[in-house]
Amino acid sequence: MIYRPATLEDAHALGKLGAETFIASFGHLYTPENLAAFLAEVYSPEAVSEEIAAEDCTHRLAEEDGALIAFCKLRYPTKFGEYTEAINPIELGQLYALPTHTGHGIGAALMDWALAHARAGNHDAIVLSVYAENFGAHRFYQRYGFAKIADITFKVGDHYDPEYLYELKL
Repeated sequence: MIYRPATLEDAHALGKLGAETFIASFGHLYTPENLAAFLAEVYSPEAVSEEIAAEDCTHRLAEEDGALIAFCKLRYPTKFGEYTEAINPIELGQLYALPTHTGHGIGAALMDWALAHARAGNHDAIVLSVYAENFGAHRFYQRYGFAKIADITFKVGDHYDPEYLYELKL
């Protein structure tokens, strides 16, 4: 297993991985039109390239046998600043792994990297949003000490999902 930062050369593979993991977990929730619009907006090679090149996103990739299998994305500043009392919060934007690779410690390794990165950047909290009915993710984040601080929504096409905003004070 190789853990490494993303480069622009990863944009296509990272977009493909992001779309595949999103569809596997949440694809059943949306109409084909809403899902297609969301995937094009968030996981197109152009959109992923822009994020990799941007200073406000930092990606960590997990690679096995030359193929991407999981990733983590941190965003600073967070778009959730209004919900937290933290002075310098960072956002865990995504932590996704292929369904065949969950439960093998990859998510834990990526979370450990995110926590270390946040602490090294002198952030006083990490915030993240999680689908209200993603109970496995709730348990994962709660094991790290994250707690719900707000009810929010997440837009996919013209559909809004109920989400929970979690925070871990550092």
